[in-house]
Amino acid sequence: MFEIFLVMMAAAIQMQPVDDAGAPPPGLAVSEAAPGVATAAEAPPAFLAPAPSSDAPPVFLAPAQQAEAPPAFLAPAQTAEAPPAFLAPAPSGLQAEPQVPTGQFTTATEVRPILNATRGNWIAVRDFNGKDLLYVTHLWSWRCGLLEMRIGVNGAEPQVWPMPPCHQDEAAPNAVKPEDGLPYGEFPQGSIAMIEVRITYDDLGTDSARFNRQGVQIP
Repeated sequence: MFEIFLVMMAAAIQMQPVDDAGAPPPGLAVSEAAPGVATAAEAPPAFLAPAPSSDAPPVFLAPAQQAEAPPAFLAPAQTAEAPPAFLAPAPSGLQAEPQVPTGQFTTATEVRPILNATRGNWIAVRDFNGKDLLYVTHLWSWRCGLLEMRIGVNGAEPQVWPMPPCHQDEAAPNAVKPEDGLPYGEFPQGSIAMIEVRITYDDLGTDSARFNRQGVQIP
């Protein structure tokens, strides 16, 4: 009787369906990890992988590059400024005089402001008695603050014109006396067209001016 029961149990077991839900698909091997050993995780798809980090700063934060200086032969040439007239080199052989104001206008310090303000009166041209007369009366009147006066006519190189001495021991040192001569030069009638004047002050400062006949002609 017991043998019959065992035979029936064996037949029932053989007839029970097999659950394939947990079985792996055919052709795939399942590897069992050893107890206590973790299995390696599969790598994620490329589009889910984190982008590699870059140490370079963003473009707008990157330090600006300093432009290199152009070669010397391409750099713009600097134009040297002409020195002021009173710093121009004085003619050789002249020596500066002490600049102690006397109140009598006998130094460049006293005379220069006056001649600067009256530049248009430095000379005058007059057609008289068949000649052109070139007057330097105004410059003679302030000659005690000057060392030299040069005049050039019609583009000629200015030449030294003599000045009477300064009357230092008198009340009016710049006065023009009869014995000082005539304050003009004679030229052929109608010949003077342009005049250049250069003066040297007694501190060795210099100045110059140019005039055309129409601007300085007097009756």
